[in-house]
Amino acid sequence: MAGHSKWANIQHRKGRQDAARSKLFSKLSKEITVAAKMGDPDPEKNPRLRLAVKEAKSNSVPKDVIERAIKKSQGGDAESYEEIRYEGYGPNGIALVVEAMTDNRNRTASNVRSYFTKSGGDLGQTGSVAFMFDRVGEIMYPASAGDADTVMMAAIEAGADDVESDDEGHWIYCADTALNDVATALEASLGESETAKLIWKPQAPTEITDLETANKLMKLIDALEDDDDVQNVTGNFDLSDEIAAQL
Repeated sequence: MAGHSKWANIQHRKGRQDAARSKLFSKLSKEITVAAKMGDPDPEKNPRLRLAVKEAKSNSVPKDVIERAIKKSQGGDAESYEEIRYEGYGPNGIALVVEAMTDNRNRTASNVRSYFTKSGGDLGQTGSVAFMFDRVGEIMYPASAGDADTVMMAAIEAGADDVESDDEGHWIYCADTALNDVATALEASLGESETAKLIWKPQAPTEITDLETANKLMKLIDALEDDDDVQNVTGNFDLSDEIAAQL
């Protein structure tokens, strides 16, 4: 199983879906509002908003919630959010990139720092771990979209850089600036993707084979993701199948 999907499966197995669902809707709505406020409120004319709406739909966010988030961006009382990236090391030196959207930089910085400290980690300066990741576009299709060769050919023709396929699906990677164009081109050949978003892709993930380290790391990630200001958390790690089964 590929590392990207394994982490997601672990999150589901932990039984946090219901508690996390409302938080996820809130985070996705915030991204939609910010994207619409920064550009055109029409997703077809605003690539960032189009991708935000697509991601929301893939996570079953109701249509009325999406429309309300877009409408909110056009109101004079819409909050102003600042996008901030935090970087640091978690347990066992695992590098983490934390993306936040906040209306209070001091509050968010203080919270994120406390999560790292309590886990025995260390919050670093901007750029301290980002060099271990590539900023890329990731487009995901289910296995039913076609066999690996078919998807690979479609991805190459669409301008993608790489494809990873396994029994669960296909992950297509492209330059961050080409995400909207590649996603649109792929829709013509493979149909609509499940997700299309910008990610921090680890260059050389560290495999975790120690259960104690895995538990500490997941506790830190849970704390970060539970924070209302944090949008995404990415780590340069993978979990062995044996450890993943125990979480």
